[in-house]
Amino acid sequence: MKRVIELGQIVAGPTAGLIFSDMGFEVIKIEKPGNGDISRELGGTSAGTFMYYNRGKKSLELDIKTETGKEVLKKLLKTADIVIENMAPGKMAKLGFSYEEVKNINSRIIYISIKGYMDGPYKDRKTLDYPVEIESGLAYMTGLDGKPMRMGASIVDMAAAMLAAVKAFQLISQNKPGLVEIGLFETAMFLVGQHIATYQLIGHDLPPINERNFAWGIYDYFTTSDNKEIFIAVTTDDQWKNFCAGFNMNGLFENKQFSTNNGRYENRDFLIPAIKKKLLSMTYAKVKKILELNNISYGTLNRPWDLLHDPQALKYMVNMNFDNANYKVPELPFSVSENNNAPLLGNCNKEILTELGYTAGEIDKLIGNH
Repeated sequence: MKRVIELGQIVAGPTAGLIFSDMGFEVIKIEKPGNGDISRELGGTSAGTFMYYNRGKKSLELDIKTETGKEVLKKLLKTADIVIENMAPGKMAKLGFSYEEVKNINSRIIYISIKGYMDGPYKDRKTLDYPVEIESGLAYMTGLDGKPMRMGASIVDMAAAMLAAVKAFQLISQNKPGLVEIGLFETAMFLVGQHIATYQLIGHDLPPINERNFAWGIYDYFTTSDNKEIFIAVTTDDQWKNFCAGFNMNGLFENKQFSTNNGRYENRDFLIPAIKKKLLSMTYAKVKKILELNNISYGTLNRPWDLLHDPQALKYMVNMNFDNANYKVPELPFSVSENNNAPLLGNCNKEILTELGYTAGEIDKLIGNH
């Protein structure tokens, strides 16, 4: 089993560690003695952050600012295949654990470094997910005119971790060590690349993506008679034919103004209210059945926690334990992990230190210093 050492906080680093954990790697999370990852202390709408992003990991309390802590980490790094860090720019070098220094400790290491910005004019700037969403244009495209909005997940942090893992797996497949550097800003640029390309192609500014309907004529929310919200996407002319037949709206199909997507898009002011009136007279179950029979894309408006009762979602959730309570959370769709519990702070202190050759007395002294 490959070993991963995670020096990560909150989302980006821990997400990378979670990916490796779900893939069956042993992930040892290094945490500040007494307090641990900052996310352990979060409450309110972020209360589940630590629990979710740290499933399946082992926790080792270690103060790597001290000489003793540094010596322990050096011994641990010699046993590792991958190290992950998302500390502030320059922090790892200041502690004596830059890529070059870690490579001297373990020449076969894959070193993942997730920062706000990659090499360039901004490389020393510290940042977070939302400031990067704003600076990259992602918040502009997500929001409304004059009202940029944050994504409903820490999508840049998570996407950066995914890209880092992809590169690491490439190195693993080639049996090579190396440095994997990824920036939140560069990740966000990748996410908005379509809009950068479109701007150059059409030669003028784009409105935020939610200010106007997309390129499709029928691409909107509809309410059923039992007050369920459903989003329907009709993207081809064949789908339009089946949609009209399924909902007994053949008069709309026979109207040549609506025979193409462009025609439907130009006549949305008429079509959308007409369809809304029709669907408002039907139950959610009936609307859903017709859409499925005619192979038309739709999505029921859910809140994330509604997925705890969704049969498709539940198939890809796991039972986990945290702080002596049980929960259900999503896993990677291809997870092979057998341990899905989030660790208590320092839950593997003795196990890991014993493996590194420390005696019971030395371990008591180390842990006592915490």
